[in-house]
This record gives sequence, structure tokens and C-alpha cells, in this order.
Amino acid sequence: MATNKDTTINPMVNVIMLFILFLSKQAVAQTNSEVLKTDILRNEILKMDSLLFDVAFNQCDASQFKKIIADDVEFYDDRFGLNVSKENEIKSLDAKCSRPEKLTRKLNSCTIDKLGDFGAVQIGDHTFYVDGKPEGTGKFIHIWERKDKDWKLKRIVSYEHRPIKK
Repeated sequence: MATNKDTTINPMVNVIMLFILFLSKQAVAQTNSEVLKTDILRNEILKMDSLLFDVAFNQCDASQFKKIIADDVEFYDDRFGLNVSKENEIKSLDAKCSRPEKLTRKLNSCTIDKLGDFGAVQIGDHTFYVDGKPEGTGKFIHIWERKDKDWKLKRIVSYEHRPIKK
């Protein structure tokens, strides 16, 4: 014999369901807002990467380079060690640009993440070309600091430089 079960929903269950629905809508709103902020940050850092390499490095624009590099830059490199001088970084760019062969860089991929209110970290890999021919690859970590509306490249770690096997 079948029994008739009570099909009414407990009022407390209704309250809990409404609360869960409210929280899920809030989470979606926060997620959409965070995605938008992440997209804006990514676009800003990719623009700075382009100014640093496509303009300053590839086109030998020292004035652009000076604007981007922080006064207290630290550059850690697997080949040359540590440099803590903006002036030396500018000299290095000048030396690169004085060479008879043209050295350029192309970004292959990167990830960009927010560093609280300080700025952002960019981690990626790139390929270097000499006179248009791929010569080597490397990985990098850039720490970008936001100062008002400007971005400054504060810390650089450049590593795993490898020649391209021909």
C-alpha cells in the first residue's frame, strides 16, 4: 500500500535556497568584475611589453626605454648576473643598437597576474632574432610597478637562454 508523503517544503529550506541563489548571483557579479579587471591589467601589461620590446628594444628607442625602466631597476640574468643600474641598462641597449647585426625580440607567450596594489607580474618566454633569423629563446619574469597611471619595470629575471638548434 502506497503512503502519501508530505510534499510541502519546510520554510527554512526556502530561506536557505534563496540565500544560496543570492550568493551565487553575487559570486557571478564578482567573477565578471574580476575578469574585466584581469583583462584590463593584461592589456595594460601587454602594451608595456610592446613599448619595451617592439619600440625600445627592437627599434632602439632609448628615450622610450628610459621612460619604462624604474630608476631602481634590478636585472637578474642567467648569463651576466645582477645589474642594479638604470644607467648600465641604457648603456647595454646602446651597445646592442650599435652592433652591425640587428637583434630583435618577439614575445611567444606570457601570463600576467596582479600583485595587490603594487602592480603586476608577467612571466613568459620569447625568441630573439639576429637579422630576422631566430637565434635563441629565453624565459623571463617582469615585476611591473604602477605609479599613479604609469607602469615602471622594476625587477627583471631573465633565464633559460637557449640557442635555437639548426
